[in-house]
Amino acid sequence: MSIQHRITPNLWFDGQAEAAADFYVSVFKDSRILSVSRYPEGAPGPAGTVMTVDFELEGQRFVGINGGPQFTFDEAVSFEIRCETQDDVDYFWERLTAEGGAEGQCGWLKDRYGLSWQVVPVGMEELFADPDADRVQRAMQAMLTMSKLDISALRGAADGVPAS
Repeated sequence: MSIQHRITPNLWFDGQAEAAADFYVSVFKDSRILSVSRYPEGAPGPAGTVMTVDFELEGQRFVGINGGPQFTFDEAVSFEIRCETQDDVDYFWERLTAEGGAEGQCGWLKDRYGLSWQVVPVGMEELFADPDADRVQRAMQAMLTMSKLDISALRGAADGVPAS
């Protein structure tokens, strides 16, 4: 038996692991719930309630655990979504901020469960690694004014084209 991924992110929820997994599977294509385990009698959680949910998002396995209110998500850990097009950026931004999610700055957001995501268009790394320091500075200044990233506006700013 081979190990597909040696590292599996475990996400701690307060009774919402199954709902969160269902939500994430609905957002990401090629995703699925792998298994659901329930607390047995005598366990820390109520017998029969969901203990863990194993799920896969575009080939990456995750485990959601209903561990209780002791821990919550913060921005110290986030998941980056690399987007090929602005339409992809818009799709993930709209879906993940819906129904209680919150927009952040510079492509960051929190979903309705408090998990942090970075929705990043492909090409950002090249834009900020440009050898022309003035181009990088203009792109950085434009990015700092954005919540959802707009790659055309960032490239335009780098090129010195005023925002319309």
